[in-house]
Amino acid sequence: MQIKKLVFAAVALSVAAGASAQMKPEDQIKARKAGYAFMSWNMGKIKAQVVDNPASFNKDQVAAAANVIAATANSGMGALYGPGTDKDAGNQKTRVKPEFFKEPDEVRKLAMAFVKEANELQKVAATGDAAAIKAQFGKTGESCKACHDKFRKDE
Repeated sequence: MQIKKLVFAAVALSVAAGASAQMKPEDQIKARKAGYAFMSWNMGKIKAQVVDNPASFNKDQVAAAANVIAATANSGMGALYGPGTDKDAGNQKTRVKPEFFKEPDEVRKLAMAFVKEANELQKVAATGDAAAIKAQFGKTGESCKACHDKFRKDE
């Protein structure tokens, strides 16, 4: 099963890389910002139900949100950091620090940690166990924050 996921991730990345090569830098920035915003919105849906107001817990909604997060995490978004996306392009602003483009091994390590935690969140959310989802939600959020802390500029 793990080998299938790795093969799928490699294929998705190569397809995404080909598609992003045809995109202008400003379109790549716009697409990646949209992907992260959609993941953030879905993280917020989970947080609202397992952290902020556990009485509102709806296992189907939480599972659907976790599916979106995992799908986006596995979609090859790294390909949207092509040449020219290290700075603002057109009407798109980026908050990526220059170090992101100079430390590919660290970026890869953080990205793979996020993918791992997002996939685990999807798996745990499918169980409907609110306490386990809350714990995994925290780990997934920590993996997001690790990258933000290192590679995202403050507004």
